[in-house]
Amino acid sequence: MLKSLQLRAAIAAVVCIAAVIFLIPSLAPELPDFWKQYLPIGKIPLGLDLQGGTHLVLEVDTAKAVESSLNRTVNNMKDSMMDKRIRFRNVSLSADGVISLELPDAVAKDPFEKLVGELYPDLEITSSSVSGGVAQIQLRMKPKRINDLKKLAVEQSVETIRNRVDQFGIAEPEIIPEGEDRIVIQLPGIKDTERAKNLIGKTALLEFKMVDDEHSLEQALQGNIPEGDVIAYGESIDRQTGRRTGGQPYLLKDKPVLTGDSLESAQVKISDRFGEPYVAIKFNAQGARDFERVTTENVKKRLAIVLDGQVHSAPVIQEPISGGQAQITGTFTMDEAKDLAIVLRAGALPAPVNILEERTVGPSLGQDSIEKGIWSGIIGTILVVFFMVFYYKFSGLIADLALILNMVILGGVLAAFHATLTLPGIAGIVLIIGMSVDANVLIFERIREELRSGKTPRAAIETGYDRAFLTIL
Repeated sequence: MLKSLQLRAAIAAVVCIAAVIFLIPSLAPELPDFWKQYLPIGKIPLGLDLQGGTHLVLEVDTAKAVESSLNRTVNNMKDSMMDKRIRFRNVSLSADGVISLELPDAVAKDPFEKLVGELYPDLEITSSSVSGGVAQIQLRMKPKRINDLKKLAVEQSVETIRNRVDQFGIAEPEIIPEGEDRIVIQLPGIKDTERAKNLIGKTALLEFKMVDDEHSLEQALQGNIPEGDVIAYGESIDRQTGRRTGGQPYLLKDKPVLTGDSLESAQVKISDRFGEPYVAIKFNAQGARDFERVTTENVKKRLAIVLDGQVHSAPVIQEPISGGQAQITGTFTMDEAKDLAIVLRAGALPAPVNILEERTVGPSLGQDSIEKGIWSGIIGTILVVFFMVFYYKFSGLIADLALILNMVILGGVLAAFHATLTLPGIAGIVLIIGMSVDANVLIFERIREELRSGKTPRAAIETGYDRAFLTIL
């Protein structure tokens, strides 16, 4: 019995000492150097309602996600028809999601419908007619697939934003979906709100596109854009003044030769020549092979690096590039380069997001809440301690000691696991104080009953603790 008590006392002492060590950084204004070097220094993080921060409500443009999927489907369908030697012309996608195409002869109609049934089960043919030997066909995406794409866009957006925020270094953010197309984000303690908003809202769609030097850029700017091309703009920086100059046009092939889906990592580095930051990217195994193939086939041609529709650079491919590494240079500050690396590592958003609501919670409200919460805890604890000592004498003193150790252990656990303390959390701690006393009252009253029935003190204590447990639970 004695050895069992000694073992339990030793375990309790170790737990309490560990709790104190983890709790001290949250209570001490300054820690000594030896503590910072050898012992935990993490404080209990405070929630948005206590330390202030930013509350955002985002709307995911799920219609854009569906549109992007339809555009990819149209491009894939063109490739499939060419592979199957099905002649076609005038393939277009309307604003309301209707895919229209024209087959130059009615003979191709049956092979095309078979192709759609085999490779594109998410599409359904809404109209099909033959006039003058020419087949006109319209297709739509099935409603179930559209709903699935919208739901998936929100889920992927939540995961991508969470990855970005985690890498940004915000402690205990809250990112939850709300309704069909909204995301609620709470960022406690955030100081640079604009930077956080830009980081969260950037689509980060990275594409590598070939520059079309075979056609005239001037004619394209006048409206004569060659089929399969697109005009994109980039910006540069004047190295003498440091000012940004935007609006430099590029004529690019619309279809990317490589996308950010093939990225493995992205890191910020400093240029040896100009001392400016740039983002070094590395492709995965498949991406490295594709990148080497693209650079091999297009030596002496320009390859544009496009992020969210903006050209960051368009270098000339001097020789085949193996190893799967490339650079994104441009008009970056260090923070911009870091944020770009974060969003590239986290991946692109499946659809643009719009900020519907933004609220900034000031720290003054949080400090007021903390002070009131602390005072409520102190007053409640003092009242409980005096009541227990007054009514239960020495047993009450022991219960008060256990209550204090309970609070210390609870604080140590919060600090050790970096659990966020919020205003409801403070209320919960005050409730724990009341519940702890309630449990002791039940136990002590049970012990008194057993003593009045004639049992010895040891037997009364054992019975009191054993039989009161179920009531406490």
